[in-house]
Amino acid sequence: MNVPNALTILRIFFVPLLVAVLVEGNAWVNWSITNEWLALAIFLAAAGTDLLDGYLARRWKQVTTVGTLLDPIADKLLISAALISLVQVGVLPGWMAILIVGREFAVSGLRQIAAAEGYLIKASDLGKTKMFSQVVAVSCMLVAVRHPALRVPGMVLMWIVVVFAMLSAISYFRKFWHKVDERIKLGRRRELLALERKQQRTERRQRRSKGSSNLGAAGTIWKPPEVN
Repeated sequence: MNVPNALTILRIFFVPLLVAVLVEGNAWVNWSITNEWLALAIFLAAAGTDLLDGYLARRWKQVTTVGTLLDPIADKLLISAALISLVQVGVLPGWMAILIVGREFAVSGLRQIAAAEGYLIKASDLGKTKMFSQVVAVSCMLVAVRHPALRVPGMVLMWIVVVFAMLSAISYFRKFWHKVDERIKLGRRRELLALERKQQRTERRQRRSKGSSNLGAAGTIWKPPEVN
């Protein structure tokens, strides 16, 4: 396992820690720092690994298929866990979290279909902008748990996240769904052609077999009956 992939897996391990710190009240606080600030530190550290693993993978030429597929999953787990935790503590509307998380699942499903058909979907520039806006918005909402004055700016940022999420989802589907759909149709067309050819070969064998039987019957020499 290379370093970029290890950082991606580390980001996944940050997810349950973030949820525990944010949702479990003040059980984790033994210092002057509150749970919200500790959750913010964990979230930013996890988001930092997202930037670092991509940079190192490109710089060290360690871009792998596993890393390309695992990186967006780690991002979605982190953002989804943060949004659901914010809904749990009552600072984020549930419908907004459902909309964003639902978009993440839809794009993940598209990635899986594309991978099964031989296409590798990489993050677009719009998708990267969406991820950056999510980090900023979630960070603001985490601080707003303790400081209600930041809830209005946080909600404005969350609306920006929703817009970017929808636009990037449309971009992914428009760019790749047509290719995937054509690949599936081509595969089915080939299967039908192979089945048709097999059926034609079977019919030709049956006709040849029937023709041979008729020829054998026609070639029998007739002999008159003997007269005593």
